[in-house]
Amino acid sequence: MKITDLRCAVIGDNPVVRILTDEGIDGLGQAEDSKPYLKPYVLFYRKYLLGEDPTDVERCMLKIRRLGGFKPWGAAVSAIEFALWDIAGKAAGVPVYKLLGGKVRDQVRVYNGGVRFHMGGSEPEHYAKVMQQMKDRPEGFSIIKQGIAFHSPMPVEVPDFSYGTLQSGPPHPNRGPLTEKGLKHIIACVEAMKSVTGDEVGLALDCGPGFTVPDAIRLAKALEPYNLMWLEDMITGDYTPYVMADLYREVTRATSTPIHTGEQIYLRQNFRELIETKAVNIIGPDPADVGGIAELKWVAEYADLHGILIAPHGTIDGVIGLAAHVHCAAALPHNYIALEYPYARHAWWYEIVEGLPDPIVKNSMIDVAAFNRPGLGVKFNVDKAEKYLREEDKGFFDD
Repeated sequence: MKITDLRCAVIGDNPVVRILTDEGIDGLGQAEDSKPYLKPYVLFYRKYLLGEDPTDVERCMLKIRRLGGFKPWGAAVSAIEFALWDIAGKAAGVPVYKLLGGKVRDQVRVYNGGVRFHMGGSEPEHYAKVMQQMKDRPEGFSIIKQGIAFHSPMPVEVPDFSYGTLQSGPPHPNRGPLTEKGLKHIIACVEAMKSVTGDEVGLALDCGPGFTVPDAIRLAKALEPYNLMWLEDMITGDYTPYVMADLYREVTRATSTPIHTGEQIYLRQNFRELIETKAVNIIGPDPADVGGIAELKWVAEYADLHGILIAPHGTIDGVIGLAAHVHCAAALPHNYIALEYPYARHAWWYEIVEGLPDPIVKNSMIDVAAFNRPGLGVKFNVDKAEKYLREEDKGFFDD
């Protein structure tokens, strides 16, 4: 079998990858809906893959992996990797998780990081209100992650929140020392959310990036009585092209509150210091950014050897990304907590992609058996999907 074409179309806001072969088997991959600009990044790799056997996934990845990098290049590489595994599974006649070593679990737990409601403000009552709305969701989420501090409008909406100069522009641009008022405000909002979740739902907090080390320690210690699932990306994180493992280690060693990072990190090599120095308690690589599902599994196993847990990021990876998540999570070791549920922002995604269970999530779990078809187990309903193609992508589904 040989690759005859690599295509990319932006459907909605999600870049979708399609790899074609000379045996008529194709494979699908998908990137985050925050990256509608990714198409030329994906097509950059086309010349390196034409003529290769897609079922030799690792050989194909060796040709393109080192040409990637932290967001967004890693996203292009990762989406291609999803499509290669989709082909490999179809060619072998088995679900992708079988090629990853087989199931460890029959159901995979998910947490809510993307099903959101309008906040209406940054006061404790606003946080309590949306937490109740998320707790009442039919998915029955057992863990909910909420953005606070520098991963929220707090720096702008809460007067005298920090001593830093307010910035605008790219995602989560603010950074600086907290005022005492800012610190107390965060704690009050956590108290309000915990009054809703109690011990029935685990509460995780997406915090930054933006914290200084002293403030990260101060907040983590203050929140110890609340038994949080984790504090995420306090020092570095989303769209930060470096790790700063030494700074995370200072925070982790100073508190019993679990510390988490990793969604932006590309490749196992860039997790090495974080894991080997035990700089965090939990890592959160995103299969759509780390280099794919096999790369995530490698990182998860290495983390397990060092006593570190894993809760993969993935809130906007799309429904094809969801399938990739499920296959990967099914085969992860026992340091797995839950994956961040990829929730499509356009309801029509659930109409144009076939193979998804209905409902997808029950009691915070997804049945792996729902994806027990060769490859990733999902496919487009082409007749329904074609109307969402942009003019320049009209030939995407052609053979």
